[in-house]
Amino acid sequence: MEYEKWKIFYRSIINDFGYSEDEDIESAKILDNILRNKDVDVVFERLRSLINGKEVVVFGAGPSLLKSIDKYRKLIERLTKISADGATSALLEKGITPDIVITDLDGKIEDLLKADEEGSIVVIHAHGDNMDKIKEFGSKFSNTIGTTQVDSSKFERLFNFGGFTDGDRAAFLAKALNASKIYLIGFDFDGEIGEYSFTRDIAIKRKKLEWCRRLLKEIDDLVFLT
Repeated sequence: MEYEKWKIFYRSIINDFGYSEDEDIESAKILDNILRNKDVDVVFERLRSLINGKEVVVFGAGPSLLKSIDKYRKLIERLTKISADGATSALLEKGITPDIVITDLDGKIEDLLKADEEGSIVVIHAHGDNMDKIKEFGSKFSNTIGTTQVDSSKFERLFNFGGFTDGDRAAFLAKALNASKIYLIGFDFDGEIGEYSFTRDIAIKRKKLEWCRRLLKEIDDLVFLT
């Protein structure tokens, strides 16, 4: 999604949740600075090669996740695998290393680091509420690039593909990098929260899921696997 279009959604989101754009910018500055010692261009080209012209599957952390992994295992094995934060833990438990992890560091850090060690590209997102985690863990990842939800042109090493939650950001990234087909697994919008969401505030999580559902409607031809 182009930033001018994304900006309209972004303004609505921060107004809805009461978030601070200034804090989003500050968090992005911190992440951008951490990434100055990383070879972001090389990682990005690897990221592009995993997605461009390929069929991909994005894993959300909804309650249907484990069952769907088992059900679609053969299909999953031939696709580029993108996990949204906590879904990484479920995949590792099933013996699957995602090719790409999209995270704001709310999931199990030890599993995110394990995925990184096993070769996953970890796309770390900066927002106003995760500055402390970025400071503590951002430099511990080897195969990483960074994203922001503000104007990425203000930073040297950050991207903004659009999207708000880890799940819809993953889909927007796949779309931006020209995936030929995007499957979604573990995306449940019935109000039930999956165990791999690792969230304490159920009300906020449900509100975020509504935004996720709304944003995914901006992407054509998504295939939901249930």
